[in-house]
Amino acid sequence: SPRTLQPLPRDCPAMSAEPKIPKEVPEGQPMGLTVEDVTGTSLTLHWDPPKYIGSFGLAGYIVEYRKENSETWVAVNKEVTTKTVLVIKNLNEGDKIQARVKAVHGDGGTATTVFPELVLIKEPIDAPKIRLPRNFRETFIRKVGQNLNLSIPVQGNPQPSITWTKDDQPVDTACVNIRNSSLGTILFIRKLERKDSGKYKLTAQMDTLVDAVVIDIQIVDKPGPPQKLKMLDVWGFNVALEWQPPKDNGNAEISGYTIQKADQKTGEWFTVLEKCHPCSYTVSDLVMGNRYNFRVFSENLCGLSETAAQCKDIAFIPKISTSYKPPIYQEKDLTEAPKFTQPPADKKATVGFTTKLFCSVRGNPKPKISWLKNQMLLDQDPKFRILTNEGICTLEIRKPSPYDGGIYTCKAVNALGEAIADCRLDVKAAPVPQ
Repeated sequence: SPRTLQPLPRDCPAMSAEPKIPKEVPEGQPMGLTVEDVTGTSLTLHWDPPKYIGSFGLAGYIVEYRKENSETWVAVNKEVTTKTVLVIKNLNEGDKIQARVKAVHGDGGTATTVFPELVLIKEPIDAPKIRLPRNFRETFIRKVGQNLNLSIPVQGNPQPSITWTKDDQPVDTACVNIRNSSLGTILFIRKLERKDSGKYKLTAQMDTLVDAVVIDIQIVDKPGPPQKLKMLDVWGFNVALEWQPPKDNGNAEISGYTIQKADQKTGEWFTVLEKCHPCSYTVSDLVMGNRYNFRVFSENLCGLSETAAQCKDIAFIPKISTSYKPPIYQEKDLTEAPKFTQPPADKKATVGFTTKLFCSVRGNPKPKISWLKNQMLLDQDPKFRILTNEGICTLEIRKPSPYDGGIYTCKAVNALGEAIADCRLDVKAAPVPQ
């Protein structure tokens, strides 16, 4: 009997009559597809991995694009890529394209994210911007004879047109070299002159977009000499000078003046003062009998003037004859009446042991000293000895007895008066040992 054939499964690749179509994976499409950058020939895309990745994993991504008014999608990468950033290259400027990213899962399923808008391929426009170095933001000072090299970065896309002007007039290209490039501009002057001073304006323009800066260039030189130097007065050892500022300050502020003098005997110039700010000065400490010439230099940041203003007059310092008169001093009266500076003190003495009484006295003329006992003058008794030395008065009592006790008086007398001082002396017997 004839055999009955079972139909093959539809998914059998060997017998399938239709090509296999990858299945769509729900929530398996790339997330957050964005355009990161656009140039005149390229488009950069970025995306995040799918929200859902099955147990078979993710094989990678395929990026495709199509042009406006075309239904044909062109694959950018022939093999799947695992990166989430891709640059579509070799595009034509002016084209409008739409891009999409397809996630290929491990089981063969796919899910696609399409960027919703057409993207115009063109170079991005960056407004012109002049990056002026800090040292050019204030007045830029250079000296005559130096070179000037202004190198200033200029940004912009596409490259802006660059122009230079000086004091609102085009620069003289016969004296000024200008080189423009994609990175900026350079203005070069080989040897500066005073006439090169001015306000240099740099302008970068791109259609209606404009950026401009002004650089103030000041070319300075040494100043001229001061004007109308004259001698105002000569007295004693001093000479007063006065002058006026120079006609030409060298295109810079005058910082001061240097004053010099020369003795006619030697003819050598010596500096009296530097950095003198006022237009006058008094020269002092000149030598008597000498004749002096004077000159003054101007000074600015370039240095001293090449020449000096010299005084037409010559200063003569005359010798002054003087006679010495010794000062007259009034004699001071140093005389005084006697006065005890230390009166004699009461004292106790022992029988048979010599004792002394002391006091001190002053006076001018020197006073005469005498001692008294109980109002009786002691001058001839050999038992008593009177000593006086530099105002110190001493009465020595040799081997006193109880009868020598009493009131002793020291008396000082000179032409201006007298002074008296008393003390008591007690004389006791020596204790008898028991």
